[in-house]
Amino acid sequence: MTSSTTTISTTIADEIAEFVPGFTGAIGPELTAVFDGEQSDLRAAGVPAGAATVGTALPAATVLDADGASHDLSALLGTGPAVLVFYRGAWCPFCNITLKHYQQTLAPALDERGVRLIAISPQAPEGTQAAVENGELGFIVVSDPGNALAGALGIVTAPSGAAQEAHTALGFAVKDSNADDTPAIPYPSVLVVDADRRIAFADIKADYTQRTETPEILAAVDAL
Repeated sequence: MTSSTTTISTTIADEIAEFVPGFTGAIGPELTAVFDGEQSDLRAAGVPAGAATVGTALPAATVLDADGASHDLSALLGTGPAVLVFYRGAWCPFCNITLKHYQQTLAPALDERGVRLIAISPQAPEGTQAAVENGELGFIVVSDPGNALAGALGIVTAPSGAAQEAHTALGFAVKDSNADDTPAIPYPSVLVVDADRRIAFADIKADYTQRTETPEILAAVDAL
């Protein structure tokens, strides 16, 4: 599968690097230290051993759209290859940067190739709608209640206790955004699945400030 090359003037890493100084300045040194420590611990722990890998069959799943309607994931995937993006939630600025970047760079290139792009989080439908509005997203965005799909793929984690306290200090709690009232969230992950619904590419990021860049995703799609 081949198509024209999308010109990308900036990377997600560039955009995050530009964002971080203002963010840390706004939240102050104490909370910054908490999140820095969490990121360091995540990098040290790495991706869990049971996480889905290339060749794994994509489990069946029921997901919710922004209106709360249920959908069979297989129907949303269509008949060809597809790209699944697991993100933490609309409350996560790194996720919002990533999804907006994908809207601008990845979605048009996948449209040219006839490949579906679906973003998935454990949020309640209201959170899904917020993510769509934050990034002016035109691709499919759905909720995975209770991390049922993410759990089957072995990519579920949760903010550290200290990070959850920091979130509270900033005026929100992750569990309040989730459909199941827990703080469980997926590792930021990108899966490319083939037409037989087997994983052909898997990139799971332990550190949520690191994300899969568009050219890497397109290369995996074009390799099918």
